[in-house]
This record gives sequence, structure tokens and C-alpha cells, in this order.
Amino acid sequence: MEQFAHALADFVRLHQAWAAPIVFLLAFGESLAFISLLIPAWGALVAIGALIGASGISFYPIWIAGAIGAALGDWVSYWFGYRYKEHVAQMWPLSRYPEILPRGEAFVRSWGVPSIFIGRFFGPLRASVPLAAGIFEMPYWSFQAANFVSALVWAAALLLFGDVIARILEWIWRLI
Repeated sequence: MEQFAHALADFVRLHQAWAAPIVFLLAFGESLAFISLLIPAWGALVAIGALIGASGISFYPIWIAGAIGAALGDWVSYWFGYRYKEHVAQMWPLSRYPEILPRGEAFVRSWGVPSIFIGRFFGPLRASVPLAAGIFEMPYWSFQAANFVSALVWAAALLLFGDVIARILEWIWRLI
């Protein structure tokens, strides 16, 4: 996964016009219930965030692309859970990870709407919370409000984390 993140960051550095679409797709995949279990993309998002200050890529288009991708991934997961309810647990890859959905359910039942915001920041929950919210019919507009606000914060946090790490490493490199 680390090689993938570096290769993708190198591609974005060389082809900056592709930064926003790539970040959109990474955030969408990272937030989509089934895909995020197979390909965690947060490392690539942090690596691309490291390029923001170093290469002059504008933060705002990248941030908005990441937030929209993440929100759409969670929305699709919510819709899928709402539409297919109990059949979701028998579908691959969740059938291979039977513990994920019950954890998501318990989390959504315990925390309610804030579970959407909290779940976005914890990898194992990120895949199951929107799905569980759909299965257990969390009110649509409550879900969407938490979904979009958390997506904005999450995308900014990952990208800025990468940018800050890059600046710290650059500062340390200058001292050496």
C-alpha cells in the first residue's frame, strides 16, 4: 500500500491537473463500504496533502474534491444499506468479515447521528457506519448533514496532516 501511495503522489506531482479527480476517486473509494475494506486510500491522500505546499497545488479544489468524494461514498453506502437491509451481511466482502456490520450497528445505535461524524475518522468503522445507518433507517437528512460536515473536516484533516508533515520534514532537512 505504501508503494501505491508514493507512486500516486509522484504521478500527482508530475500531473497536477489530475490532483482533484484523483483525490475525489480516492476519497470516494475510501468511504465506499465495500471498496474501503479492500483498498485503504488514506495514505495516498496524506501523501498528496504533502504535495500541496511543496508543489504549489491549490488546497481548496483538492479539499473540496476529497470532501465530495467522501460524502458521495458514504451516501452510496447509506443507500445500499437502506435498499438491501439484512441481505448486505451475506454479500462479499462483508460475508468474509462478519464482525464489521454488528460493530457498526452497535456504534450507530449507541451514538446516533454523531456516529456518522465519529465513524469517518476510524478506519474499521468508516466502512460500516454509513451502511448500518442505512440498514437501520437513520433519518435521511440527519445522516446527510453529518455526512457532509464530517467529509469536509475529514478531507481537510488528511490533506493538512500531509502538508504539515512535509513542512516539518523540509524544516528538519534544512537543519541537517
